[in-house]
Amino acid sequence: MSSLLLPIPHEPSSSEIAAKAAAKAGLIQLGGRPPLLTYLRELWHRRHFAFELANSRFRSQNEATRLGIAWVVLTPMINAAVYGFVFGILMPSSSRPKHFLPFLVVGVFSFAFFSGCFADGAKSIVSNRGLVRTLHFPRAVLPIATVIQKLLELAAMTFVMVLIMLLSGEPPTLRWLRIFPAFFLMALFCSGVAFFAARMTIHIRDIQQLIPFITRLIFYVSGIFYAVGKKFNGRGELGTVLKANPLNVYITLVRDALLTRDRIVHVKGANGLYHATGADGIAANITTWELAAGYGIVLFVTGFLFFWRAEGLYGRD
Repeated sequence: MSSLLLPIPHEPSSSEIAAKAAAKAGLIQLGGRPPLLTYLRELWHRRHFAFELANSRFRSQNEATRLGIAWVVLTPMINAAVYGFVFGILMPSSSRPKHFLPFLVVGVFSFAFFSGCFADGAKSIVSNRGLVRTLHFPRAVLPIATVIQKLLELAAMTFVMVLIMLLSGEPPTLRWLRIFPAFFLMALFCSGVAFFAARMTIHIRDIQQLIPFITRLIFYVSGIFYAVGKKFNGRGELGTVLKANPLNVYITLVRDALLTRDRIVHVKGANGLYHATGADGIAANITTWELAAGYGIVLFVTGFLFFWRAEGLYGRD
């Protein structure tokens, strides 16, 4: 009688055996979320895919148009021309920064990089559903590829921007090299924005419709055609908030590197360090660089973790 109560040995099914073998081999469920370190290793192994995807998109964009890839730089140039015409005429000369044309070009070109990462990063998953549903790879490759593509565009725009600086009379100096760390920190920040936007668009598709309005608002408060440091100097908390706006911080770093004519004066600060200052309120100091580094690193890390935590959701809609 007691033998009838003994538990019957469980024979593992073929699916259970396969699952154990897959786990032992380090395989994960399709659409699942791997551990963070595993995910980072897979992402590193797919770096060539990210670069090739970005490069192919960069070369193929606007290929149906007569001017093709030239639109990469023509679009921000036309925007700068329109804003220069409108604000150069409507704004009194006393309220415009010195050397308004190069000032405006730096702002428009730098902001174009951010707006492209934001808008295209938001749709990096939803516009690649075919890849996401059929191929196994870290989904973070897609927003990263978007930022790389925009960096390629930024390289072309920077070349044109430097030509405009020279034609406008800005003297080339070693200070111009500061645009590289400035754009690097900005790229970290924009990557974080792309990660956040990509995941949020999965949950709420309507965000894509709001992005143009959000981008426009950020554009007008980021000092594209006016110097925030000069216009809002002495305006209390409002001026402090606008000057600490991440986009204004990054654009200020680029302007501080390129726009040196009749402006740079080195002043010894309270911390004993010398920093550049000037009447236009666009000079950067150590605090500006600290803000830029903080914004870039914090948003990149938090954006990546936010995106990774939803790895199993992508492609299931």
